[in-house]
Amino acid sequence: MKFQLTMVACALALTGCASQAERDRLGIEDPTVLQTGIGTAQDTAAGAVTPQWLSTYSQITSGGEALAALQQRLDKLPGDKNTYFHTKAQCWIDAGQAEWSAHDQWGFVEEAIGQAAMITFGLENSTPLSAANPELRTVSTVRPDLWKIVNVIKSDPATARCPDAQAPLACAEVELMLAGHHAWTRNFAAAEKAMPGIQGNLRKSAEAALQCATPSSPVPSSAPAPAHAAAPRITLRADSAFRFNGGDVSALLPGGKGQLNAVVAGLQRAKGIRQLNISGYTDRLGGDAYNQKLSLQRALTVKAYLVKRGVTLPITVTGRGKTNPMVECTQTKRDELVQCLAPNRRVEIDFLRDAG
Repeated sequence: MKFQLTMVACALALTGCASQAERDRLGIEDPTVLQTGIGTAQDTAAGAVTPQWLSTYSQITSGGEALAALQQRLDKLPGDKNTYFHTKAQCWIDAGQAEWSAHDQWGFVEEAIGQAAMITFGLENSTPLSAANPELRTVSTVRPDLWKIVNVIKSDPATARCPDAQAPLACAEVELMLAGHHAWTRNFAAAEKAMPGIQGNLRKSAEAALQCATPSSPVPSSAPAPAHAAAPRITLRADSAFRFNGGDVSALLPGGKGQLNAVVAGLQRAKGIRQLNISGYTDRLGGDAYNQKLSLQRALTVKAYLVKRGVTLPITVTGRGKTNPMVECTQTKRDELVQCLAPNRRVEIDFLRDAG
């Protein structure tokens, strides 16, 4: 994975100053976005307003007031404002404000408000949030090559413990969505103009993640973190930790055992850790019941392995099935789809510290 990050950083360094290009350089795959003039599609597939969209966003009567209110709520949140979700909420507010000031009447302002509100309310209530990006009516996919880079950075375990990598990544995702909106409105020049800044943020994120990927104790510094700080986290990729479709101790691979042994060694040196929360996840393939069972079984196996090797801290275990995906994939060939979804198959270990 570190090799992948290195290649991503190098590639972005070479393309960060790309000049403006024709609209096909945006890699738009939806033919309806490229249609103009008489005969242009006006159906739902082309982004026509649906009753569901209206029921969701019609309550937003004043975009400016809604954005200002969200900004106030976000500013009042305690803790580090450089985290992935706090930054993403801020970038959605900024994107909505930019389009509201530009008198955008296409619906993107309302969608940006909706995304910012969902994240802000989740942070206020400490509810789980998904890092997956939504499909929005007024946004078309542009630069699929950059979205692949987003997924590489997001799925790397180093990014999860590196706020310096999370903030520019979060903004790059929102900026790609905004560029997709410009393409959806046929403003291809504006979409292309945003690319150097997006590439710069992705390069910054990849380089920061590389720095955080240097070998170190699996549990961060022993200094207690504030009560409101996000818990340090280790992510075990299921494909390297467990035999395919296996979840019990006998299915643990040497690589998985090695990672867990490192966790045990780190806990022996760390101070201030009061509890471990272990969550298992699967990809979206297969039935809900099967995925729920497999995710819980793997989380329980990780707990049993740690306890057997002397970890005496309280440990909670949760099977979350296919929820909270780290990447979204659209491949039609199963082998390619399974490979793309690999980051979603994981076990996360969160370390809760004593309040400082």
